[in-house]
Amino acid sequence: MLHISVKGFQELSNTELYGILRLRSEVFVVEQQCVYQDLDEKDQKALHIVGHKGGNVVAYTRIFRPGDYVDTASIGRVVVRASERKYGYGKEIMKASIRAIEEHFGERKIHVSAQLYLERFYHELGFEQIGKGYLEDGIPHIGMLRK
Repeated sequence: MLHISVKGFQELSNTELYGILRLRSEVFVVEQQCVYQDLDEKDQKALHIVGHKGGNVVAYTRIFRPGDYVDTASIGRVVVRASERKYGYGKEIMKASIRAIEEHFGERKIHVSAQLYLERFYHELGFEQIGKGYLEDGIPHIGMLRK
């Protein structure tokens, strides 16, 4: 079972922060073979949606208020450990992120920069493509908006 918490940057324990950064590196850098600067000075502004299982961080997103990253509220760094994807934790962490934006920021309009191959996943959560596709860190992406 996935236990999800919503925390500001200062509320994260050292162990949680380490688990988050390890998971992001494990998936985005190693699994997807994408060399990029993950530590982007945006974590301090974000709320962190952290999914724990058995004491380990296995799912994660970060959310932003309108204007902190893009014009609308947004969700980024959506990640689930490869061994845990079969349990539907991606949808679970995204639904928790959408709820957190509605509850903490009072917003319904949400932007994601989605990896192209995940378009259907985000569409099932109410997101629609906006604009043309683009490359971000060498990976095809599309902008998507939930209204």
